[in-house]
Amino acid sequence: MKSFLKWIVILLIIAGAGWGVKKWLTKSKNADATFVTAAIRKGNLSATVSVTGTVEPRNVVDVGAQVSGTIVKFGTDADGHEVDYDSPVNKGTVLAIIDPANYAARVASDKAALAEAMANVAVARAKDLTYVAAYEDAAADWKRAQKLGNQGLALPVTQYDSYKSAYMQAKANLALGKASITQAQMAVKVAQAALKNDEITLSYCTIVSPVKGVVIDRDVDIGQTVASSFNTPSLFLLAENLKNIQVWASVNEANIGEIHKGQHVTFTVDALPGKILHGVVSQVRLNATVVQNVVTYTVVIDTNNADGKLLPYLTAQAEILVAQRKHIWMVPNAALRWVPLSSQITPGAAANRSPVTSAGSTSSLLTQVPTGTLWIADGKYVRPMVVRTGLSNNYYTQVISKNIRQGMNVVVGDVQSRRSRASHAVIPFIPQPFKHKKPK
Repeated sequence: MKSFLKWIVILLIIAGAGWGVKKWLTKSKNADATFVTAAIRKGNLSATVSVTGTVEPRNVVDVGAQVSGTIVKFGTDADGHEVDYDSPVNKGTVLAIIDPANYAARVASDKAALAEAMANVAVARAKDLTYVAAYEDAAADWKRAQKLGNQGLALPVTQYDSYKSAYMQAKANLALGKASITQAQMAVKVAQAALKNDEITLSYCTIVSPVKGVVIDRDVDIGQTVASSFNTPSLFLLAENLKNIQVWASVNEANIGEIHKGQHVTFTVDALPGKILHGVVSQVRLNATVVQNVVTYTVVIDTNNADGKLLPYLTAQAEILVAQRKHIWMVPNAALRWVPLSSQITPGAAANRSPVTSAGSTSSLLTQVPTGTLWIADGKYVRPMVVRTGLSNNYYTQVISKNIRQGMNVVVGDVQSRRSRASHAVIPFIPQPFKHKKPK
């Protein structure tokens, strides 16, 4: 009997302890809770797509060598200095000179060949004159022989045939003379073409800038031999205009549908800390890049670089403005994520949480729109307010409701009081939260 009473007492003690722990937890989570609130405020909300890109010159020209040879000299830039890195150059500025001796010799040989061809034309014309004179004599003799024959005056057969043969030979020589002139003239054209080709090749020894710009790279030195074969060797890299520069940004396929030409962009570069730069989307390139199954598209952003502080190939962190709302109600995103305990909700308020339609009424029969629940502090409790949600970014979300009032605060979180945390610590077998030590 005593044993039975002993077990009854033990069970009562355990039940009492459990009731006490439950009561303490309810008190610490409800009465000792302090709500953190934020105001529903009216303002402008912008949604952006964050991207990373590279500052690129608007137009880069790779200047190479079309002939092989040794670099013997560099030209002079717009400031009067030898062409080097960062040299400003104008269109037609001499960048470098390849040893022209071999190509100049070819041009000299071509000029001699042209002179010889022109002399051959003169010889052919002189011969043609002799052929014309011989033809005229032979034609006269042959004409007289025919006339005597027609008058009944007989000529020896051999003499008659001789006149005829001489005439035919002179006639053939006349055609040969004309052909010789034509042949000599064609030889002149061939020689002229060869000379022009070698003069062009000689001109390639002088490498000039095709645009006005800045030298951003130089790959050769004096005395270096460049070999031009199937691939033209690169000697200089010119940026045509660094006053108007671009940012080439990589945009993930999930966001590319929101990007279009004309959107405003803000960006920063580490080289200019604290400075916000501006640009405009000028191009969305369709050629995608796939790296490890990640698809990205290149978006080109135009920006002004009048002060020249943006250098080529800097890394840029950009924000592309994809949507904007003005004079709207907005709340911190945390307000839509926070969910209270059931013991923290005002009694009877939970039953009123029903979807909001596009017209602002509560009806499950109408078309539903994106909604969220905000929690309004009501003493030691909170009460819900269902709202429509609109544009959102990383920090705020647009909310729409006829119940919103100026100065209204919404709960974004809660904290436990010091007394609650202290009492929480003395209860055994309950895990304690990690505590940060306060600095002394």
